Amino acid sequence: MEGIIVGFFFLIVILFSLLAYFPIGLWVSAVSSGVVLSPMRLIGMRLRGIDQAEVIRPLIQGKKGGILLDIDELEAHYLANGHVQLVVNALISAIKAGIRLSFNEAAAIDLAGRNILDAVSMSVTPKVIKTPLISAMAKNGIEVKATARVTVKAKINKLVGGAGEETILARIGEGICSTIGGADKHTDILANPNLISSSIIAKGLDANTAFEIISIDIADIEVGRNIGAQLHMDQAEAEKRIAQAKAEERRAMAVAKTHEMIAYEQEMKARLVEAEGDVPKAIAEALRKGSLGIMDYYRMKNVDADTRMRDAFSRSGDGATDGSPAKMSSSAQRGV
Repeated sequence: MEGIIVGFFFLIVILFSLLAYFPIGLWVSAVSSGVVLSPMRLIGMRLRGIDQAEVIRPLIQGKKGGILLDIDELEAHYLANGHVQLVVNALISAIKAGIRLSFNEAAAIDLAGRNILDAVSMSVTPKVIKTPLISAMAKNGIEVKATARVTVKAKINKLVGGAGEETILARIGEGICSTIGGADKHTDILANPNLISSSIIAKGLDANTAFEIISIDIADIEVGRNIGAQLHMDQAEAEKRIAQAKAEERRAMAVAKTHEMIAYEQEMKARLVEAEGDVPKAIAEALRKGSLGIMDYYRMKNVDADTRMRDAFSRSGDGATDGSPAKMSSSAQRGV
């Protein structure tokens, strides 16, 4: 009796262990849906660390949607950290929309980091991308600001390796700037905004991208600043500052030269005063040696006095001629 109880206990333990690795409900759901799976396959998936429901339910969904899926491919995609359910949903949507898409293509797009279901949806229903406000200047110097709505459709075969929305927006902005910059007047753009859209479409900006541009519509356009006039004003101000700097440099050089001349003149005056101070000493020495007589000395004094008097007359404007009384008085004083 004890052996039967122990055997029954071990049977229960084994049964619960199998139930932990073998989901009976999931297996019954798969078999009833036409998906043939062996219990050992489910147990092996659990041992490989695979969430059985994440693989079996998409497999059942694909079977109901008319897609032939390989469970090995689903397991491999799961182990590669892919989104199995998202890929199967995208395949079903592609079949319903008549878009040719294989499991390997969908798995590659999913592993590349793109939302494959959104890509399929964009292939069926185009998406509208709005550009930010883009500013450019026409040839007459007037700024023009514009925004555009770009209708794009995803290209499934370009989702891997093709440029994304950021590239589309950058190319559209470049096209808007080049079109506005090529216009002679800003009024040409305001009168015919279609110039922008037609010019951008003609350039084929969707090349090597994951999207196909269907249409480009200018949503808003407005006039901005007079950039040309502002640039001319800034240039004139810069030239004015340069001229002022050069004038200040010339003035500083002139002031320095004037100071140099003043210093030289003061130096000459100092030398003259010094030389005049040596004159009495030279006269005294000449008198002592007999080189200069006393009458010669008095004549020299008279000449000096006469010279000072003439200088005084010339400064006051009352100077007399050679025959004036002042001259005669001076001569009389000299005793000539």
